[in-house]
Amino acid sequence: MTTVRIAPSILAADFARLGEQIRDADAAGADYIHIDVMDGCFVPNITMGPMVVETARRVTQLPLDVHLMIVEPEKHVETFARAGADIISVHVETCPHLHRVVQQIRDAGARPSVVLNPHTPAVMIEEILPFVDMVLVMTVNPGFGGQTFIPQTLSKVRAIRDMIAQRGLAVDVEVDGGIDEGTAAQVVAHGASVLVAGTAVFGHPDGVRAGMAALRAALA
Repeated sequence: MTTVRIAPSILAADFARLGEQIRDADAAGADYIHIDVMDGCFVPNITMGPMVVETARRVTQLPLDVHLMIVEPEKHVETFARAGADIISVHVETCPHLHRVVQQIRDAGARPSVVLNPHTPAVMIEEILPFVDMVLVMTVNPGFGGQTFIPQTLSKVRAIRDMIAQRGLAVDVEVDGGIDEGTAAQVVAHGASVLVAGTAVFGHPDGVRAGMAALRAALA
């Protein structure tokens, strides 16, 4: 297992101080900055777009991990890549031509990742695994921050990690949803290598640095 990386999600940040909070996460040892893009159609919420990615790019050199919770993501891949996205994740559920979209992401200069909702079985990404750099397993239903972790998703994390190992691939397994001091070690034990944490970092009562330190301590 490679070193576990933490990707604070700015969905939980204070947008009045977004640049400051991204810098705080960077200084506290974040590995990525996670940016949740929601369209109000695929998920019941509307959040941020390419301008926020451009803003984040100006204040950090960390990789920007952009999660497109949108329908027809192929129409927006190049825009997000130009804005500064280093990793672009698209949902299996929104891409009938998934291989084509994955190739589009790579051609745009970003690293492709595919996402599974809690109800979507692991087998749905079996054929695309050789073409991606990461698989993101949603451990809550996408659309809102601060939700409770769904423990039944742990078996999916393990199944995907086993799939990757059996094929000898270098693919990360990322988890997103309800990741905090109580769940971080569980998902890592089941094979996760990248943890998205929003409220646990940006909503920590003692600040961003304390939130990051608490997660690292839980993993140790």
